Amino acid sequence: MKKRVVITGIGLVTPLGIGTEENWSKLVEGKSGVDFITSFDTTDFPIKIAGEAKGFVPENFINKKDARRYGRFMLLAVASSKIAISEAALDLETIDKERVGVSIGSGIGGLDVWEKNHTLFMEHGIRKLSPLFIPSSIVNNATGAVTIEFGFKGPNLGIVTACASGLHAIGEAYRILQYGDADIMFAGGTEASITPFGVAGFAKLKALSKRNHEPKKASRPFDKDRDGFVMGEGCGLLILEELEHALSRKANIYAEIVGYGMSGDAYHLTSPDETGDGAMRCMKAAINDAGIMPSGIDYINAHGTSTKYNDITEARSIKKLFGEHSHKLKISSTKSMTGHLMGATGSVEIGYTALSIKRGIIPPTINLDNPDDECDLDFVPNKAVVHKINYAMSNSFGFGGTNGSVVLKRYE
Repeated sequence: MKKRVVITGIGLVTPLGIGTEENWSKLVEGKSGVDFITSFDTTDFPIKIAGEAKGFVPENFINKKDARRYGRFMLLAVASSKIAISEAALDLETIDKERVGVSIGSGIGGLDVWEKNHTLFMEHGIRKLSPLFIPSSIVNNATGAVTIEFGFKGPNLGIVTACASGLHAIGEAYRILQYGDADIMFAGGTEASITPFGVAGFAKLKALSKRNHEPKKASRPFDKDRDGFVMGEGCGLLILEELEHALSRKANIYAEIVGYGMSGDAYHLTSPDETGDGAMRCMKAAINDAGIMPSGIDYINAHGTSTKYNDITEARSIKKLFGEHSHKLKISSTKSMTGHLMGATGSVEIGYTALSIKRGIIPPTINLDNPDDECDLDFVPNKAVVHKINYAMSNSFGFGGTNGSVVLKRYE
């Protein structure tokens, strides 16, 4: 018999702030974390805005030596794990660390480390290249940094599935716990790709909003006037626990994970299958795994990137799966406030969804002033709503046609 899995801790570092409460208060107020880029000079760049985690100071969470050695995406992961531990009141002295695992995803990893070392190599040759260049940039070492920091010796995974990485990392951790291979899993995603090379690459792809004159209005999912997504950075790490283990330590439970689905589009490297079939099959798989009917879902935290094709395709896939019930659903895109956190986005949004269930409030889709005619569902425009949620879903879809959905349930 599969074990039940619950969320007992949420560690967030995002453009909205550091920690669960700062994120939540700004989320329900409809505040945007998007602003002008401060980490490098954008004078020669067509894109000058992003969602930076401006309040993040690595030395507040890790010693100065490691702060210098680690890629920013690794530092974000360590910080988020410490926030989650504190928030979950998890006593590291009493748990069996061989039964604690870590599953962290990232779409890109240490892009800042690659850029810095490539410049040094081109200017000075191999003698200036850092010996830690490779280990401080590869994706699985976000997991490595967290396990070393706390001595966790259970399952150890690094997931790379583009913008679905964080969600898939949580889904795979959920499965590990279901089958009894661990008691606790730290799971989520981390990303720090707001660098000159990263911004330039997505700009050349023509994927980013050019609304430089109005940063806080640039991310506008499902709005007719959207012109691309806004890059974001940050990390969301959740503490997932086998239910009996959580109950034994009287843990606070935010929500229960009851369903996980995946699918592939097999369609295009960057664009979703315009019929919505891949996203629809993914959501259906998660709902089937949860053992409920589509009509049981009350709320969807949408992928909602603010790009022309994603928003229409996701709306189309929801209508395709839910039929008439799609018009009764509450749906919102929190990317309207955070920007798109790439590989971290799925885990941050699952954290937000768990908070929505626990607190009975659905965050809005801000900047939704002129809805796209093909996005004619209830996307909770501009203002949070009080709403009891029994079952909720969070979606993440990535380049290469990789899709993931997770279903959460109110814990009772």
